[in-house]
Amino acid sequence: MVFEKIREIIIEQLGVDESLVEMKTNLMKDLEADSLDAVEIILSIEEEYDIEIPDDEAENLVNVEDLVKYVEENM
Repeated sequence: MVFEKIREIIIEQLGVDESLVEMKTNLMKDLEADSLDAVEIILSIEEEYDIEIPDDEAENLVNVEDLVKYVEENM
């Protein structure tokens, strides 16, 4: 499933406990990700799913659910 793979990417990139990464988790507020972390997560998702996420769209992907929906809609 898309959620599980994105969750793995976030856990690997941020070094957080998996219990902290849920659909409603906000990357910046809840996981204290900075803009560089967010870019690395987006790049990893693009590579994993062979998609391209434009910068203007990436700015709107603030929580895990946003990422999952974007990938599911653009795979």
